[in-house]
Order: sequence, then C-alpha cells, then structure tokens
Amino acid sequence: MKVKKNKCIDAENISLSAKEGNHFYVLKNKRKVANVFYNYALKTLSAVSTDAIFKIKPKNIEQACAIHALLDPNIKLVSIQGNAGTGKTLLALASALEQRREFRQIYITRPIVSLSNKDIGFLPGDAKSKTDPFMAPIWDNLRFIKDQFSGDEKMTAKIDELITTEKIAIAPLAFIRGRTLTKIFFIIDEAQNLTPHEVKTIISRAGEHTKIVFTGDIYQIDTPYLDSESNGLSYLIENAKNHPLYAHITLQKGERSELANLANALL
Repeated sequence: MKVKKNKCIDAENISLSAKEGNHFYVLKNKRKVANVFYNYALKTLSAVSTDAIFKIKPKNIEQACAIHALLDPNIKLVSIQGNAGTGKTLLALASALEQRREFRQIYITRPIVSLSNKDIGFLPGDAKSKTDPFMAPIWDNLRFIKDQFSGDEKMTAKIDELITTEKIAIAPLAFIRGRTLTKIFFIIDEAQNLTPHEVKTIISRAGEHTKIVFTGDIYQIDTPYLDSESNGLSYLIENAKNHPLYAHITLQKGERSELANLANALL
C-alpha cells in the first residue's frame, strides 16, 4: 500500500504531485484524517470504507484498502503481498462472495509445490486425493466465512449451493490449462511460487468482465528455483505498478493471533 501524508484534499491537487498509477493516500488536514484511493486514469478520489463485507470487517487500514481495490470495478488486476496471517486470501475470498452476482464463477486456485522433493505423483489416490491437501488452506478460509453466518441457515445453505453448483470452484492451477476466463473472479493464492512466465500466461487468459487477484508472500517461497526478486508476484508488482487497471496492497500487520505474529517476527 502506498501511503502519503498530504494536506491537499482534492483530486486536482493530488494529480499534480502523484506519480503514474493508482495509489492509496492518508490525507491529513489539521486534526482531520481521510483514507482515500486515487484513480490515476479517472483523476478521481474515493473514500476507503471500513465497513464489513460478507461479515468480514477489515481490522486495519491496510485491509480496508485491499477490500477497496478488490471491490472497485475499474480495477481488473490486484496483487496483495503480506506475511502469513495478514488476511490476504480471506479478504480476496470475502470480496469475491460480496460480488458473486457480478461474476459467472468464483475460481480460487494455487500452484502445487511438491514437498520434500517428491513429485505429487508419489502421493496415493486419484487426482482429487492428491491435490486436496494443497487446497486445504483455501477451504479453511471458506469455512471461516461460512462460520460468520452460523445463525443464518439461508445464507449457509446458499454458500453450500454455490459450492455444489461450482459457482465457487477450488482447484489446482494446472486445472485451468486451455481455459478462457470470461466473467470470472479469479484468485491465485501463493503466487510467489509462480514464475514470471506463468503469471503472464494466467493474465493473458482473462476474457471480458474478469477480475484477477494474486496473493502471496514474496519472502516465503517454496521452490528452490525462485527467490524474492525473480518470482512471478514480484515481477507483476514491478511491471504493472503504473497501469490504470492495476492496484497493489502490501499488508504488514498480522491479524491471525499474537502467537502467529511471534512466529513471523522471530522465527
């Protein structure tokens, strides 16, 4: 998230000093503070809301900015970088569900990175059995959202229906091969494990009315062939930063638990 303290409170003054690309700002004028998003192409300012979406309320201004970008129909490509526990995947999924009527399908995926130098083929079972363990964190986030509606039988049934009818689809990244992604809210989790070529290939598959969201932590890479600079997520952030269809947010504050924050800070 690019934050700048500025006493100017109108889009015209910001446009005079802003660099190319979309930016989030913290505007200060005496004792008043406003969190806003500046759309470079439209030369407009919009307030960043802290309201809950799909019963998921942002816990800090960084999360609120991420939600704003995820909900903005003018932003077609979003990347969210942050440590474990900062809420990247949860915010992306909640935002997708909030806009479920605007898209034909919500598709959530992640690259499969083999563990202990063993290929996925060594795992027992069919293709689904082999890949389900890798998708478990996404299902955990979906269950967490569903738990927020524990007293609302109608909504919990609706979420189950979205899954059974594949309005929400969770599958490994390899399963999208050959597809054209039209009118899809497409979330790619753990994007730091992608190569720049893979990121380009994914974006090039986007059809009309599709939104693509990459989430990940560039400092937590699971493949020996990539590092914090050469991975696909870093490549995207650096090369798309000035494009009017793109927004990037870095989440720094962990919100999972004090114990999780300790792990990120010390281990």
